[in-house]
Amino acid sequence: MTQTSPPIPAAPALRARGVTKSFTVRGGHSTPVLRGIDVDLAPGEMLSIVGPSGSGKSTLLYCLAGLERIDSGEITVVGERIDNASPARLARMRRNRIGFVFQSYNLIASLSVRENVALPARLARRRTPDVQAALAAVGLADHGRKLPGALSGGQQQRVAIARVLAAQPDVVFADEPTGALDTATGVQVLDLLREHASGDRSVVLVTHDLDAAARADRTLILRDGVIVAQLVQATASEILSVMQAPIGAADVAGVVA
Repeated sequence: MTQTSPPIPAAPALRARGVTKSFTVRGGHSTPVLRGIDVDLAPGEMLSIVGPSGSGKSTLLYCLAGLERIDSGEITVVGERIDNASPARLARMRRNRIGFVFQSYNLIASLSVRENVALPARLARRRTPDVQAALAAVGLADHGRKLPGALSGGQQQRVAIARVLAAQPDVVFADEPTGALDTATGVQVLDLLREHASGDRSVVLVTHDLDAAARADRTLILRDGVIVAQLVQATASEILSVMQAPIGAADVAGVVA
């Protein structure tokens, strides 16, 4: 009989342990925002994070992406520790391995739409991606020569998404990527993010839109800086039910509290 070795589990795309974060407010008082967060993200997985306003979900996303320094804990992205990385190393990681879709778009006003989409590859000195295909994928094939200021907010958001996806990063972090979009365009963008999460590439999505959250493989529910529940392939109604449930309740199908 031939013996075979068990498959070697893939290294996580992201692993966070014991993440805490506080902000100093007026008067010098420290306000805790994240209170010991653990997160795992598998290669090819799409993870959504939801919670009420002030729960810490956007802060968590910024911390996981290395855009905000944490107070304590460890964060590893595609095999590299980022919580203790130097600014230069973090910049290199964000240039080569990490993509971030900002709620505020973060487009360069003086560059055309095409130039904005090509910019990450230029900064990383990589071959220029197929910018036209990236713009076509978000419905902006005819807008490449325009400046961002000539576009609507929803169009600018789509440019920001095209810029990230064209770079093909290992992990995409998206902060409310459909917030400025109409329903049909939002579905189109979610389809692109869902398609990106395959093979070795993963997506972490923060959203208030429960239909968007339900597109993910897993959903984490934050409340007061703590993950209170985890749902696997949940529907929007299941996510809402858990969000509205008292803390500690775990009687909804698919919930891991």
